[in-house]
Amino acid sequence: MSSAAQVPQPPQRLLSLDFLRGLIMVLLIMASTGMYDYLYDHTKGQPFNFIIEQFVHHPWNGLRFWDLVQPSFMFMAGAAMAFSLTRQWSNGVSWAQSFRKALKRSFWLFFFGVLDYAVRPNGLSFELWDVLTQLSFTSLVAFLIFRWSNVAQIIVCVALLLLTEILYRYTNIPGFDQPFTDQHNFGNYMDLVLMNKINRGGWVAINCLPTAVHTIAGALAGKLLLSNSNKKIQYFLAWGLGCLIIGYGLDYAGITPIIKRIATSSFTIASLGWCLWFLALCYWWIDIKGHRNNLKFFTIVGMNSIFIYVFFEIVGGRWFNDYISAISNGVLSWFHASDMLKFIIAALCIFTLEWLLCYFLYRKKIFFKL
Repeated sequence: MSSAAQVPQPPQRLLSLDFLRGLIMVLLIMASTGMYDYLYDHTKGQPFNFIIEQFVHHPWNGLRFWDLVQPSFMFMAGAAMAFSLTRQWSNGVSWAQSFRKALKRSFWLFFFGVLDYAVRPNGLSFELWDVLTQLSFTSLVAFLIFRWSNVAQIIVCVALLLLTEILYRYTNIPGFDQPFTDQHNFGNYMDLVLMNKINRGGWVAINCLPTAVHTIAGALAGKLLLSNSNKKIQYFLAWGLGCLIIGYGLDYAGITPIIKRIATSSFTIASLGWCLWFLALCYWWIDIKGHRNNLKFFTIVGMNSIFIYVFFEIVGGRWFNDYISAISNGVLSWFHASDMLKFIIAALCIFTLEWLLCYFLYRKKIFFKL
């Protein structure tokens, strides 16, 4: 990424970035229907289960495809930031104005992230585990150092990962002195401090520290895409390979295990390697080779990514999904459909209606941005 030191040119929209953002959101919408979890639970012992397993988070030490979705989401946010800031500054917007906009965006990301978990059957709750609350921190950090040299930003990334290692390994808080053990690590302790509770799934709020690396790296990748370098793909592939070797190497050597739920340094580095390779592949295939047909299915969703995320997390999870499922299941019961078929059809109906909502906004040229 160091080649991106050249001054970025005024941005031109890259379809590969729109496609990647849309692909991530399409996968997340389908996850919000419960499809992956249902198929995983109901296909155990069958060969097909190995494929479905890749769409469910690893229970602890390991890395599956689904563990790469959040890093990709935050990485793409950084890449989009590079394009947005370059456009702002080429249009005469001052740094102070951009900073106020970044603060406002972080506030709303934090607000919607907290709101996502706030309403529970037994009352209100304050929780900081949502990806939007994480992004509110990581995007602000990436903005504040955006004008630093590439080397300085990479040093910040290394410092964040070292800080994470130190906090987990050397704080030695009684009951929370096992760095990589679920429910007994420093991240769990900080959740008690911040929220007076521990996530039963092992997720921790201070994941925002190491995963800031994903957003910073995304911004660096965006600057490289904006540069005049003719070796963009080579740099993405080389940096990606280096990250994969380091990340998996730390895990295989027994130094730091790959654990997505507490975003260990090895997980952060390895997942960043995959993000860089995903971007290299899409950029080469779409923007270099010109394969631009049949991408609108994904790009339509990507253009309203924050809106549809808030919709399926809050509206979908608390009302819409159950309402549509009740209608779908009721109709299918007339034909004596199996429970699995009912679930799959209901999930597809939910997905289709949410995609059509994005399509409606796209046709009306309504794009929600924070």
